[in-house]
Amino acid sequence: MDYPWGYNKRYNSYSEYFRREFGTRAQKVTIDAGFSCPNRDGTKGTGGCTYCNNDAFNPSYCQPGKSISLQISEGVEFHKVRYRRAANYLAYFQAYSNTHAPLDQLIRLYDEALSFPGVIGLVIGTRPDCIDEQKLEYFARLAENKYVILEYGIESCYNPTLERINRLHTFEESAEAIRKTASYGIKTGAHLIFGLPGESREQMLAEADIVSELPVNNIKFHQLQIIKNTRMAADFEIHPENFELFSLDEYLRFIVRFVEKLNPEMVIERFTGEAPPRFQAGPTWGNLRTDVVQRMIENELELQNTWQGKLFQSA
Repeated sequence: MDYPWGYNKRYNSYSEYFRREFGTRAQKVTIDAGFSCPNRDGTKGTGGCTYCNNDAFNPSYCQPGKSISLQISEGVEFHKVRYRRAANYLAYFQAYSNTHAPLDQLIRLYDEALSFPGVIGLVIGTRPDCIDEQKLEYFARLAENKYVILEYGIESCYNPTLERINRLHTFEESAEAIRKTASYGIKTGAHLIFGLPGESREQMLAEADIVSELPVNNIKFHQLQIIKNTRMAADFEIHPENFELFSLDEYLRFIVRFVEKLNPEMVIERFTGEAPPRFQAGPTWGNLRTDVVQRMIENELELQNTWQGKLFQSA
């Protein structure tokens, strides 16, 4: 079958997208530039998102006390062990909200990253309340010659959930930020968490229709994991009945149904999240690596003879 994305895979794959875009693999190198978040530093609130412990997903070389160049250098060496064919790199500003600073400070950090040999672009994780017209104008100029994508943590399309997890922004704000970013010609990314307390499986499934109408280039999915040293872990210990976490089999069935409804133009970067065992405070899937679960999902798509966007209906 000929899929809309032009290669024989049942979903619009991130790795294949980059091979098509650049002719080779492009490896992301994670950077912790020492940013905070508006719901953490008092700008809008304190405590941060209830599920968040950045130590659980930051690579060991990522330390904000190190320069951007040193983190990239160590990151390149770190990834050479596993991805020896990577020749191009994307500087991934991941920890917290990476546009939550004055523009002149952002420019210094991003310029340092882009000056590193082999770095061809920027991946910037942020929130809708940490972007403005001036910053978008800067990113638009940068995107004329570099690969630039702003990744927004939507997390949920439901405002009661966002309030419960202390995001301190609404889904409408996320949608508006994504539309505005796209209007400047800048690539957009989005992130969703499945299994947040208070949401039914059908509500989560309905998010496929909601996000499919947004101008999102790349999308990431993450099953909720209970991470140590978070407010959510404390709540889970006291009230585990408030959580309905996915088993592996449940998630495989769910994600296939979700992908069937998803806009086929969206590139799927990942299907699951992964945290080291020492950070896990709730049920796990036996610490399976993300690539193993990805193959399981690919097999499930094959078994059910379905694919991304099979049931997609544009509004």
